[in-house]
Amino acid sequence: MAIIALAVSCLIGLPKAAQAEFRFGRDDDMQAYVESNLLAVFYHELGHALIDILRLPIFGQEEDAADVLSVFLIDAFYEEESAVQLAYDTAFGFLDWADEEPEPAYWDVHGPDLQRYYNLVCLFYGANPDERAEVAQDLELPEERADYCADEYDQAADSWGAVLDEIRHAEGGRSILLGELDERSEGAELTTLVIRDEVAALNAEFRLPEDLRVSVAPCAEANAFYDPQQREIVMCSEFADALAQIYSD
Repeated sequence: MAIIALAVSCLIGLPKAAQAEFRFGRDDDMQAYVESNLLAVFYHELGHALIDILRLPIFGQEEDAADVLSVFLIDAFYEEESAVQLAYDTAFGFLDWADEEPEPAYWDVHGPDLQRYYNLVCLFYGANPDERAEVAQDLELPEERADYCADEYDQAADSWGAVLDEIRHAEGGRSILLGELDERSEGAELTTLVIRDEVAALNAEFRLPEDLRVSVAPCAEANAFYDPQQREIVMCSEFADALAQIYSD
């Protein structure tokens, strides 16, 4: 599958917002953590959008399928050093969100954050076990799970890899559109920088059969979601600030 070896030129290395002079909170580590988690969440919501627009059959929880795409894209789009940093930061994000919740919401459509943490670590490790044994060790992936992670990644590559190959186009496309872009706070500005660059990079490689809009807008909560009625991914302006606060805490 061509997509597995894909390294999108606009995404190689650190995210573009990190390459700029912009410094969220004047703390490089904090900015890397915030950007990584923004990217992972955006890829997750992109999974929901692709499931809807391409009318993909899902066997099991859609949230789990979207999580799988997020990890798959981190592995496929980035060179190894940057992919590893993204994986660490995103994994720590799940741990931090788990700490924010005194008790998992088992009724929620999302799995418990600790389970999502281990799923992320397993898939990322399984994509390249020979090179990522230290990642699995650092993030305390149990050997009982690690034995199956390469197979889990192969399943992800067979499913999501085929989907991405289907929408990949030699001339790219303009089907992913920028909507509202809020820049009224430092966190919103960073989110807008990240989203602008991601949309440009995705359009350089992919073409969807229907338009998808991506916006950064105030939501009165730290969140991100896909709206199937509007065919729009909304990254809430408040999300980056909440990530920065969690990092500081």
